[in-house]
Amino acid sequence: MDDDLEIKGILKEILKWTKFEGMQKVKQVLETSLDTDVKKLAYELSDGVSSPKIAKIVAVASSTIRDYWKDWAVLGIIEIHPKYKKRYRRMFSLKEVGIEVPEAQDRAETEEETTEGDEE
Repeated sequence: MDDDLEIKGILKEILKWTKFEGMQKVKQVLETSLDTDVKKLAYELSDGVSSPKIAKIVAVASSTIRDYWKDWAVLGIIEIHPKYKKRYRRMFSLKEVGIEVPEAQDRAETEEETTEGDEE
């Protein structure tokens, strides 16, 4: 019985450090791949929301959102939403790994100038 408690204690300690190390790597991948405020906001909104709706909020073409999703799926930071097969959901919240999420209203105004040529 004491052996079981000791093993459980050791396993809990291993799990704690594994989570810590894993979250540090996740944060690095997110910071590298989400290198603009538009991408950060689009990623954070990717939780079953449609690409046209996200595109409108972040002021880019919906095809741009779908391209982001393809890239992020390869990296393993999003997955296909179980309810909406053509939509994706993020694997991690940016807030939970310590990355600031830009405000949606500000993005639509400031990104309008830089995305004019991206519209289809």
